[in-house]
Amino acid sequence: MREDIATGRSKGMSREELLALPAAVDLETGNRALGLGRSKGYALAKRGAYPCRVLRLGNAYRVVTADLLDLLGLAA
Repeated sequence: MREDIATGRSKGMSREELLALPAAVDLETGNRALGLGRSKGYALAKRGAYPCRVLRLGNAYRVVTADLLDLLGLAA
């Protein structure tokens, strides 16, 4: 994971991290891959406007990794 030196916060995900993801990831991971904040990501998912396919499993959201990689131009 890359970090912003000034803030020490996560700055997204590397290509290697993205390609190593499982078939579906939690919304926090999807948000990090897309550079979205927590509130924005959850708001988009709740409205059905997330930029890639999101599955709702009970109270949890799962981002389909294949769609995420396709959106980022990393599809196999």
